[in-house]
Amino acid sequence: MQALPLTQSGIQQRGLMSSSEYTFKLVQVCLPEPSKLVVMCDKRKRQCVCLCQVYKSCLDGLLPNYQAFYRVCSRLTKHQSTLLSGQDKQLLVALAGMDVSVPHVAVVSLAVCCRALKLCKVPAAVLRAFDDIRLKPASQVVLGLPEHILAAHAQPSPNPVQLQMTTPFPVTLPECALPADFKKQHGLLAKPHKHLVHRAVLAQHMGEFKSFSTSPFQLNRKGIAHSSRTWQNSEKHVYLFLGYCHHYQQVSQPTLQLFLSSPLIAQFVSFHIAAGHSQLYIRNFLSCAKCVLRWWQSKPGGNHPSFVEGLEWLQTLGLQVADQLPRPSKDPKGLADIGKWMCAADLVHTIHGAEQQSQAQMQQQGVTVETSRDMHDAALAAMIFSHLPPVRLSCIRSLVGPAYLGPCLHPDCKEPSCEGNRLSIMSESPLLMRISLPHHKNARKWGKAVIEFDVPSDLAQLLHTYLGAPRKALLEHHLLIGDACPYVFMDMHGRGFVAAAVLTLYWQKWLVSRGGVPMNPSMCRQVFVDERQSDSATAGPSNQGAAMVMGHSVKQWDKWYDMQYHPRLAQNAVDGMQSWRAAMLQSHTLAAPDLTLSTALHCGHVLVSDSEESQYQSCCSDSDSDIDIELD
Repeated sequence: MQALPLTQSGIQQRGLMSSSEYTFKLVQVCLPEPSKLVVMCDKRKRQCVCLCQVYKSCLDGLLPNYQAFYRVCSRLTKHQSTLLSGQDKQLLVALAGMDVSVPHVAVVSLAVCCRALKLCKVPAAVLRAFDDIRLKPASQVVLGLPEHILAAHAQPSPNPVQLQMTTPFPVTLPECALPADFKKQHGLLAKPHKHLVHRAVLAQHMGEFKSFSTSPFQLNRKGIAHSSRTWQNSEKHVYLFLGYCHHYQQVSQPTLQLFLSSPLIAQFVSFHIAAGHSQLYIRNFLSCAKCVLRWWQSKPGGNHPSFVEGLEWLQTLGLQVADQLPRPSKDPKGLADIGKWMCAADLVHTIHGAEQQSQAQMQQQGVTVETSRDMHDAALAAMIFSHLPPVRLSCIRSLVGPAYLGPCLHPDCKEPSCEGNRLSIMSESPLLMRISLPHHKNARKWGKAVIEFDVPSDLAQLLHTYLGAPRKALLEHHLLIGDACPYVFMDMHGRGFVAAAVLTLYWQKWLVSRGGVPMNPSMCRQVFVDERQSDSATAGPSNQGAAMVMGHSVKQWDKWYDMQYHPRLAQNAVDGMQSWRAAMLQSHTLAAPDLTLSTALHCGHVLVSDSEESQYQSCCSDSDSDIDIELD
């Protein structure tokens, strides 16, 4: 560690505090990467000012012992702090390039600092710097910085970043056990940490990363732009990773710079494994991490070789995670054993009972909030399963009603004439309703082909009844969105099911109340495919047509939805072998020649009797043949 030469002229010429009560020293610390540390001493009390925001290169989170140092200092001083403001704070901003919005700093004695550093096992070079300040406080020049250093901090940039990944890369995952304070909701979007999302540096990083990922034309980015749903998933993984670093690694101000630390990523993957998360979930995070690294590569100075090595390291990690971690079982029997499966017949019967009960209550009690909510739930369940091949939940959540005349609400839609995923009333008498779904998962692969079909009469009658007085009663009751709510279905607060998790919890709660099991609504697609592909399937829609409404192809049934595909084919093949074997035996009996064979027991020759004169033909015995083969 080397202290930079300090002079007074640079700051005095700018009129910054020629009579401060503190002495300052800008120290260059050589750690895994060069870092700045400002040591600030009180002339009379020999106290050192400690700031988390001061040493901002790789230290924030990449070296947890520094975070432990500040926790120890806080504990030793009983959480007492002194407010620093005015010109002292301005000078510290100029020296360290720290964020101006820092509210306060903690003032602790140098003895406490040294003790805390030793407890946290901070490198000896930093200890020597603090000892030098403690033993020779008068040797520090007051308010001094050279001209070239002051110019670099004239316009401070918070959280300066060295565009380089932490090396060497881990060659194995560290051991990880769930901490005692483990919380499933540890992301930055959770309430205890949500304020960190709006910090200036993180907000700036996320804005730049979003622009890089979602811009239609970004020629320094590989591939096409992220859709709104893909970006939401990436944002979720980013906030989960940063929340883990903040909650479990004690990172005070998490930013996207933490993705440059391969040890932190390895620890986070081990944390996922210890928490029992699926390998698909972990691989999605690793894909998100690669996107963040490519964003760092696009920035000035992002051509460091460590980025190429880091992307290869993440690719290798993802492949090995996919190979070593088992996929979650989706076998119907296993899901039924844990209470996560209902057969198609039971599910249809449950939904049909809800439809009849809601209509009967509406006739008996009239339009009330309770009866309207029951009819809403019955209509929603009938849309998810029973009347239609299971449509994708994203299409059901984004379905707008006939009364909505505004523009398309899909965030990625660029067609000016598009009406979005819509439920339309084609005629009142006879009642005819139609569903048009231009925005579905495979719309881009299908050349923007629209999934469109007329609603069956029973479902159309149920939806038509619900869209009348019951839906209006719900909107007037909630009053959060009122008549402006464009979606057909809404949650308990009168808002559309914009988030998929909200609909999942809503469906599970409703299904349990009807005597079912807490099965995810997306599992209804697997229930349907399992029945259609089974040997006992009843008469119903064609597989190709049903797959079209579901938004995929029949090949996807065998790959993702039909978990009995391979065992069923194997059993059918074994059963078919018995008839094949019988046919082979019968054909051999019919085609056998009329030959009389006699063998001499004392030698390995066969005597063949035929219409011609008897003759001997020499042949090898089985044992001789075996010996020849072995010799060969």
